[in-house]
Amino acid sequence: MSVASKPTKGDVKDFSLAELGKNRIEWANQSMPVLQLIRKEFIKSQPLKGLRVAACLHVTTETANLMIALRDGGAEIALCASNPLSTQDDVAAALTSEYNIPTYAIKGEDHATYYNHLNSALDLKPHFTMDDGADLVTEALTKRKDVVEGVLGGTEETTTGVIRLRAMAKDGVLRYPIVAINDADTKHLFDNRYGTGQSTIDGIIRATNLLFAGQKVVIAGYGWCGRGVALRARGLGADVIVTEVDPTRALEAVMDGYRVMSMAEAVQIGNIFITVTGDKHVIGREHFEKMRSGAVVCNSGHFNVELDLVALEKLSSGKRTVRPFVEEYSLRDGRKIYILGEGRLINLASAEGHPASVMDMSFANQALSLQYLAQEHKQLKPDVYRVPVELDKRVAALKLESMGIQIDRLTPEQEKYLNSWQEGT
Repeated sequence: MSVASKPTKGDVKDFSLAELGKNRIEWANQSMPVLQLIRKEFIKSQPLKGLRVAACLHVTTETANLMIALRDGGAEIALCASNPLSTQDDVAAALTSEYNIPTYAIKGEDHATYYNHLNSALDLKPHFTMDDGADLVTEALTKRKDVVEGVLGGTEETTTGVIRLRAMAKDGVLRYPIVAINDADTKHLFDNRYGTGQSTIDGIIRATNLLFAGQKVVIAGYGWCGRGVALRARGLGADVIVTEVDPTRALEAVMDGYRVMSMAEAVQIGNIFITVTGDKHVIGREHFEKMRSGAVVCNSGHFNVELDLVALEKLSSGKRTVRPFVEEYSLRDGRKIYILGEGRLINLASAEGHPASVMDMSFANQALSLQYLAQEHKQLKPDVYRVPVELDKRVAALKLESMGIQIDRLTPEQEKYLNSWQEGT
């Protein structure tokens, strides 16, 4: 693309990557049949006509197909990245120049650029926000109150973002209703478990080329993401160790066949460490001080705060990049610790994120929830809401249909039995 033909809106790394990005977007679309069906409906019904949407999501091929579906449903969109390392630059270029969806995202952007891009998306003066981690909502509520007045509702993709938004609602600062996409069964049971499980391992292997078989892999957190990572690591032959703070989840991990111990114990024997908790300093100074030399440490939770990298810096005499997305920290006692992807989402830093077929369900929930908000926002107070059950079930039914799978239905007699108390033994 010549300089003269560059779009006037959007900020991407290189517009010459647009054709590659378009090809990859089309490839992902083949594995997103549910979103395809919703897009076809949107083209006919135009449920988002005249509405402006500011989206802060990982700029990937799957996200691109969601943006195209929303655009074809009548929405005007501005997209920015929800993580400095998760952008696929070819996709950002294609969205802006090939699909006329202004995108503000550059892989590896610094802190200032990241927030400039958030504000570029908010400059659209959106009716709806679509967030992944709640950075966009936080920016709007704290620094862009000129924008908040016009926002009718929003959606949130992740566990971390939902936690932040519920805290906002509790403190009385949330100004508009948010639908928690993460709470949908067809999101967290599949995206978090199977998507995170596969893409996290994929990211680690691409960055390191390590053999998982025989490795002691320590997974911090046994929520749906942790379950998925543990399942995949064990499938590759790893000796999986789980650390937890919740006794019920820890017990579940034990009964699922994993070793469970404190992080203080795990750091003395682990080879690969993966955090998926959504909390701060899960691996801190006291852990780095005891960690074995050669340990590989990464994060697949939303924010890089899960690893206390400031403390690791203070323990180190120097660091160097030994492979793309692999930094070697040389500790003063001679040990070496390897941090992947700067402590950010390893599945997006060094790999491509979740496979399209699982994001198909998550983004179908996004599209249908935005349609729901467009219709029902006046009835909703500023709070965090679950995806309506009927939408969640519809996504599951459409996914099964696309896979050629048929299931049984209750007979009238069975429905009556399940909804009554009179008939017993």
